[in-house]
Amino acid sequence: MVDRAEFPHQPIPQFPLYQRCETMSILIDETKRVIVQGITGREGMVRAELMKNYGTNVVGGVTPGKGGQDVIGVPVFDTVQEAWEQLGPIDVSVLFIPAPLVRSAAMEAIEAGVELLVIVPDRVPIYDVLRIAALARERGARFVGPNTLGVLSPDKAVLGMMGGRAATARQWFFQGPVGITSRSGGITSSMAYYLAQEGIGATTLVHVGGDAVVGLPHPDVVKLYEQDPDTKAVVMFGEIGTSQEERVAELIAGGEFTKPLIAFIGGKAAKSGTRFSHAGAIVEGNRGTHAGKVDALTEAGAYMVESFGDLPHRTKEVLQDLGIM
Repeated sequence: MVDRAEFPHQPIPQFPLYQRCETMSILIDETKRVIVQGITGREGMVRAELMKNYGTNVVGGVTPGKGGQDVIGVPVFDTVQEAWEQLGPIDVSVLFIPAPLVRSAAMEAIEAGVELLVIVPDRVPIYDVLRIAALARERGARFVGPNTLGVLSPDKAVLGMMGGRAATARQWFFQGPVGITSRSGGITSSMAYYLAQEGIGATTLVHVGGDAVVGLPHPDVVKLYEQDPDTKAVVMFGEIGTSQEERVAELIAGGEFTKPLIAFIGGKAAKSGTRFSHAGAIVEGNRGTHAGKVDALTEAGAYMVESFGDLPHRTKEVLQDLGIM
């Protein structure tokens, strides 16, 4: 579905340089009421259990024709509207369903009143995503993905499949001052893991999704981090293709994003017309090039690194300059 990362079995420092504390988060915390659409499927059941075991407030699930069942200790309903009527207001729906069915399921959730969706499947037709986006704008809703591992707020809640298992997610990630936004699912987890090795925790991890059209791209995510008082800096993994990173540079240049941004852009060696890793990471002509993204972010004042492995140390330096570490 989406890429995953394997990590060496190194322990997280017992006394991180940034002291653990209660932090705010964006998009998700332990209070949000969550349902899982497709909860009776193999993937939906396994990931719903991950979410619940991590602390996410999973209150129910939806699978047409399977209403009345009980999965991982929560009731299953035939429709989102029925779940809303029986359970009360629902804040979030996480979708684990086949790509051809995503549009109808997502629109059903939005029409029922759900304000945040996490659309995990890949290969959702772009036209369907545009239809979902139009309805979301009309109803004041938002969605992460498609083609996303989801969102994780350390020690609070996870939406989707970040961390793989609840035990490993607890081991790898802890609370701290850095927001993480990434176009790669595996890299999202990797950044949080290697930052933790440097004693740096996170407010929230967001995998925006690997497709060309996503609900909450980098610019929208950094705006949310700008509003979060506990996020002191943001680490971003970008890629060639689309204009997400250039738009982040415009936010910085325009004073709409004022916090330090430490960034790495993947795909330096890719040539025009080459797809790099994800459906959304493809260079067409002069648009979405590695050099263009790096130049725009550098000019705007972002802290750019040459290699992914440099992100943790550079982030520590920035936090030390801020007097946080």
